[in-house]
Amino acid sequence: MAIYGIGTDIVQVSRIAAVLERTGGRFAEKVLGPDELRVFHARRARSEARGIAFLATRFSAKEAFSKAIGLGMHWPMTWRALQTLNQPSGEPYVVASGELADWLAARGITARVTVSDERDYAVSFVIAETDATPAPVSRTLS
Repeated sequence: MAIYGIGTDIVQVSRIAAVLERTGGRFAEKVLGPDELRVFHARRARSEARGIAFLATRFSAKEAFSKAIGLGMHWPMTWRALQTLNQPSGEPYVVASGELADWLAARGITARVTVSDERDYAVSFVIAETDATPAPVSRTLS
């Protein structure tokens, strides 16, 4: 495997909370995939702060992923096309769907993600890998 790209993102949790409040909850529905949305609602029902932190980490992970694949938030990368879920051990992993899944498969791209949050900030880091042969590095002679 070769590294295709890396991405990182940090978000202020209070900013996510403000957007969620301003949109009456629609922000979560716009950003989260169906599995993420179920987890968000369950966590938020137990603790408002944990629900908001979950939303912030998922927002951050999508931003970091979009940077790692070099597209930003442009087709086929859409908010709901990528979900960050957790293994029973707690380890996060990404699941792509639709056209994004097809785009990634055509390029042999897989990804590793890590997310973390504290009271004020959520941060994510993504390494996108490919099974394609990397292009040689060109060097400029001085």
